[in-house]
Amino acid sequence: MSHSITRLYGLGLTPGKLRGLQRISNPNGTLTMVATDQNSSMINMMKAALGAEPTYDEVADAKVMLSKALSPFCSGLLVDGYYGYASTVAAHAVPASTGLLVRVEKSGATKNKANAPCGEVEPGWGVAKIKRAGADAVKLLAQFEPDESDSAERNFQFTLQIYNECIAHDILFLLEPIHFPYGSEDAKSPSVVARKANTVIESARILGRLCDVYKSEFPGTMGVESDAVLMDNLKKLNDACPKPWVLLSAGVDYDVYKKQVEMAMKAGASGILGGRAFWKEFFTYKTPAERQKFADTECARRVKETDAIVKTGTPWFAKYGYTTEDLGQMRAAEGWHARYAGGTAGAAAKTEAGGVY
Repeated sequence: MSHSITRLYGLGLTPGKLRGLQRISNPNGTLTMVATDQNSSMINMMKAALGAEPTYDEVADAKVMLSKALSPFCSGLLVDGYYGYASTVAAHAVPASTGLLVRVEKSGATKNKANAPCGEVEPGWGVAKIKRAGADAVKLLAQFEPDESDSAERNFQFTLQIYNECIAHDILFLLEPIHFPYGSEDAKSPSVVARKANTVIESARILGRLCDVYKSEFPGTMGVESDAVLMDNLKKLNDACPKPWVLLSAGVDYDVYKKQVEMAMKAGASGILGGRAFWKEFFTYKTPAERQKFADTECARRVKETDAIVKTGTPWFAKYGYTTEDLGQMRAAEGWHARYAGGTAGAAAKTEAGGVY
């Protein structure tokens, strides 16, 4: 018995979005994704290692090197447009079996009077260009604190704008809200640490419907809350998020991230999109040969080890109550192509006897 494709349309999974999701997923529907789009942090790490501001070419080379080393072991690779995408594609740095996600936001956001970041699109870039360039998905970082009303409203509208643009271009959309200090706070202020879990959970409740895959922070701080409290937080996050969600690494050490991933998979996560936990020590090596060796050995080992954990998680389709067998029975109605992407609503297929279509 077949199922109508309308079931997927009702989830927002139109053909372009669904194909993008297939491209960035493992065969079992989980997602093992690696991020190399962190421009500011990469540049700061390279500056510390080299003793000088890195050139454009040096940053692009580092991104291509990491892409070549890690992309064979993940289902999706996240890159930026400014340094990463064109060079990564041109260098054949990513195998055809690995999906490509591209960041849309500018690195380093403008801040309001409360010292809260307000997101912007990378100048000269955008959803339409990411789609045109052949990427599988768009990723947006939208820093979000529900109780800082000015930036929350601005970043909500920014998220909504990108969400609607991705619908218009039928490209998969990953959303990454992160908490932040504001006012006189810094990242280690007790008030920031105390509200982190609630911010992460409430952000998923508020923004989780405005995407196709939700990229979440860990809801709490290991070593501050107990494992039991953290697991409860993760279950609340899973309940609050209406879409499949994956766990980011937020620059923690790999051993900490590995434990977070294990906990997240038990709570209902569908995968990961981690960056610095896999490769941050890469930039402590001064020569390209040393960096290459570290990427090919330790960085790759970490990704492969994490991939095995991710594959115990919840497949994206299981979040919606479907199985692989259900998906295998999905079928489109005749004439769908005429109604797709702005065609006449309710249009019937016009066929002729004996015709071939």
